[in-house]
Amino acid sequence: MKNIHRASGRYLSVCAGILILALFGGLGTIQQGDGTFLNSEVFAEIACPQQYSPERIILNLTQQPWSSQAVTWRTMSEVSSPQAQIARATESSDWIETAQTIQADKEAVVIHDSKTAYHYSAIFDSLSPNTLYAYRVGDGKLWSEWNQFKTAGKAPAPFKFVYFGDPQEEVLSMCSRIFRTAYQTAPDAAFWHFVGDLVDNGDRDAEWAELFEAFGWIPRTTPMMMLPGNHEYPDKRTVHGSDFKIFPLWRPHFTLPENGPEGLKETVYFTDYQGVRLVMLNGNEQLEKQAVWLDGVLSENPQRWTIAAIHQPVYSAAERRKAKADSPLKHLFVPVFDKYSVDLVLQGHDHVYSRSARLKNSIRVPDAEKGTVYVISVCGPKFYESDNTRQDIMDKTGTGRQLFQVIRVDENRLQYESYDARGEIYDSFVLEKERTDGANNGDCNSNRGAEKR
Repeated sequence: MKNIHRASGRYLSVCAGILILALFGGLGTIQQGDGTFLNSEVFAEIACPQQYSPERIILNLTQQPWSSQAVTWRTMSEVSSPQAQIARATESSDWIETAQTIQADKEAVVIHDSKTAYHYSAIFDSLSPNTLYAYRVGDGKLWSEWNQFKTAGKAPAPFKFVYFGDPQEEVLSMCSRIFRTAYQTAPDAAFWHFVGDLVDNGDRDAEWAELFEAFGWIPRTTPMMMLPGNHEYPDKRTVHGSDFKIFPLWRPHFTLPENGPEGLKETVYFTDYQGVRLVMLNGNEQLEKQAVWLDGVLSENPQRWTIAAIHQPVYSAAERRKAKADSPLKHLFVPVFDKYSVDLVLQGHDHVYSRSARLKNSIRVPDAEKGTVYVISVCGPKFYESDNTRQDIMDKTGTGRQLFQVIRVDENRLQYESYDARGEIYDSFVLEKERTDGANNGDCNSNRGAEKR
């Protein structure tokens, strides 16, 4: 026998056999040393708090990040009343008294060998723009720590975000440093954006555990925007038809906007952030349906800047993928990108780095014309040889570096900087638009100040 937990000056002493009976044998109450009785569910939370404690807590942007915020977490044992609390943060701790409680949705997920984890999600809504909030998640008895986030502004305003290519392999061992350097470089980033292949095997819970351990507490305070890569799916070479679908561990881990095409919710979506429309595409399936949806989303776009993202590159820059240079993605999406003058397309998959010139109809455009810049990056330690034969459209190519990108956007200017794991700049460029007040700040969507290193 050993002491499990001290509560109200009393020590609870139990043996493993009683604990097993309490959890699985149907005991409704357990008698304590002082003769009082404890509900077996409460007892289990006291005896094994780690099983009921919130873990893998992550914020995700919603479609309207100025008025709402999504949070997702999980426990290894089911809790009866999952909930989240939120309050406006102040300089003291008196805001705790004003915290509001909302109930969370619950989903049981089989992770391996019939072992089940319980995922929870909640959306804080009716929030105020540009406001700092504190929140925590739990079940009313066991809580996470209080964390903070700030809502977006409703009107266009300067902000920055961090973009990552594939982590995929050796995530805890080798990607932790890139995440920490990224946070040190841009601690005030509005959100982080990953373009797929977060893990190598999307059906293995242990790899998701590595990802969240590598993140540390960052996703509890910095919202994340995710889209799936091919490693969040089974191998298309061996799995076909209706069996080819995203692994069941993807959706429970995130709460993403559900404004995409039917059958692709939380893998294809868009959100607006302070003057930018960000559009997430899924390069793994139903591409034709996405192209139609994309045209509709961009035809009704009120934002000044447009950034799209997809895991698989439109213009591949890896030597091993040269045979796939003429991909369906190019035929389906480039005409839409060109039609609506998408400013920037963020990609992964190739395990190299590349940045195109401003392109339209797959060719360079003069400074006076609108065009789209296509970028590929990688943050993990897996690299392929780069294809150096695409100099007709590429301004920079390279490989062998773990990278992250900080993208700053204001009304007329987009500044892009790529950093290596040491925090040193590897590449940069600037896009500028004409000022809305009539003064000329440069050619619309021009690529200026690119550092070719």
